Amino acid sequence: MKILVLGAGKMGSFFLDLLSFDHETAVYEKDPKRMRFTYNTQRFSTLEEIDAFKPELVINAVTVKYTIPAFEEVLPHLPQDCIISDIASIKTELHDFYEKSGHRYVSTHPMFGPTFANLNQLSEENAIIITEGDYMGRIFFKDLYSKLGLNIYEYTFDEHDQTVAYSLSIPFVSTFVFAAVMKHQDAPGTTFKRHMRIAEGVLNEDDYLLQEILFNPYTSGQVEQIRKELKELLQIIDNKDAAGMKSYLTKIRKNVKDDIIIEKK
Repeated sequence: MKILVLGAGKMGSFFLDLLSFDHETAVYEKDPKRMRFTYNTQRFSTLEEIDAFKPELVINAVTVKYTIPAFEEVLPHLPQDCIISDIASIKTELHDFYEKSGHRYVSTHPMFGPTFANLNQLSEENAIIITEGDYMGRIFFKDLYSKLGLNIYEYTFDEHDQTVAYSLSIPFVSTFVFAAVMKHQDAPGTTFKRHMRIAEGVLNEDDYLLQEILFNPYTSGQVEQIRKELKELLQIIDNKDAAGMKSYLTKIRKNVKDDIIIEKK
């Protein structure tokens, strides 16, 4: 299959490495410097090269902010039967765009990034495939993600954004708060160092990606839950309420234990 990847960033390069041995691949990237580390693939910097390539599948791997503009730029240069796809972290507005595009489409979200994931061992990582869209496109990505050992879940566009608001926004906001109040420690403990590594990884992500995840329409409700829990915990601390603290620890340990049990099923 002829596959065109839009964007030679971290995830774009990942997909090129993954697909280039079994498919004829190309990458479209306006910044030539970003293509220095792409191998076994054709490198395009003009739309005319896309015309000549005639891709059968497009994987849009640009920054979330530019997902739709990137599609709009290349659509006039794609064959009518070309399937278009994205791996965006937030699907807001994409459904409407796809329905008006005139192309078959498939939308997925690999729930990992090169920052934290061991790309050689992805069996503990997840991927979401959106249930709307082209059947054969979904089969292609389901097969691809299965070969990587990813755990695959299927959601609608709306269900995806609700899930991401919980699974990404809560840890991101918690990390932001930690980074905002932290001070240099000459002799940091193990827990502090672990949180530091997480903060460094998250803050190494693209600003627009972080912004789009936090601007998810469902994020506010999740952050409100954090505020509610902090208020309760602060009250326990201020009152030195030993019984309240015991009850609170019992509650959160049960939450963690229940989640571990669900993961093992």
